[in-house]
Amino acid sequence: MITVELAKLFKRPRMYVIVALLCLLPFIVAIFLATTRIPPPPGQGGAFLSAVLSNGALYPAAALALVLPVFLPVAVAVLAGDSIAGEATGGTLRYLLIRPVGRTRLLVAKLIAQVAFVLFAIAAVVVTSYLTGVLMLGTGESTTGGVVLLPPDVTSLSGDLISPGELALRLLGTIGYITISMLGVAAIALFLSTLTDSALGAAMGALATLVTSQVLVTLDAAESVKPYLPTRYWLAWIDFFRDPILWRDIERGAGLQFVYVAVLLGAAWANFKTKDIGS
Repeated sequence: MITVELAKLFKRPRMYVIVALLCLLPFIVAIFLATTRIPPPPGQGGAFLSAVLSNGALYPAAALALVLPVFLPVAVAVLAGDSIAGEATGGTLRYLLIRPVGRTRLLVAKLIAQVAFVLFAIAAVVVTSYLTGVLMLGTGESTTGGVVLLPPDVTSLSGDLISPGELALRLLGTIGYITISMLGVAAIALFLSTLTDSALGAAMGALATLVTSQVLVTLDAAESVKPYLPTRYWLAWIDFFRDPILWRDIERGAGLQFVYVAVLLGAAWANFKTKDIGS
């Protein structure tokens, strides 16, 4: 079942269109940065956009900061919302369950397909933004006797230097953390997808939840609930680029997302297990 769901995911042209759009935004931003060489004012613009002008090898971090607040969650919500509700709308859900496929296995397969999409999308953004940053913004590399040396160390947000090897490891940590964060989004949309036969309704419900969370995060009056909001620690991955790494918010954010995933998937399973499938 997992193989079937993965095959369906990677055979759908819309998945590649969504990933291409995710990669397009960092590419457009890089064009403006490369042509004008004007960094955002202090405290404005996306994270790392000023730093990439001196070393384009850091552009994957800037690209992730660009796509995370809006574009990536929207993509995950749309695809996850379509997981069950889309099958019901298309009339294929009933036939799926007639086969010897348990509902639990189907839900697990849908979730794994979402994980595969998130990893694929993030990897595409990282690879394309790295190539874009290196080619358009340069890496500050120098040559000696015609031999190209390795790119210089990258300056962390704390002012210390990060070697290229350390940068790669921190990017891997960032990818892992963002994947966990997007699993929370997928769990919300997947749960709503078991409540309705409308894929659009499930996706819009998930997005409404995230928008509400984002608004409350900025509201002082909601201080008591902020630590429990799904979007509260989304940007904690930036702490991977401090020296030393600040683990507190990263650990809290990962733990919070695991709670959301466990609770919402449990609710989705309980609802889907007893749901009367009419289409």
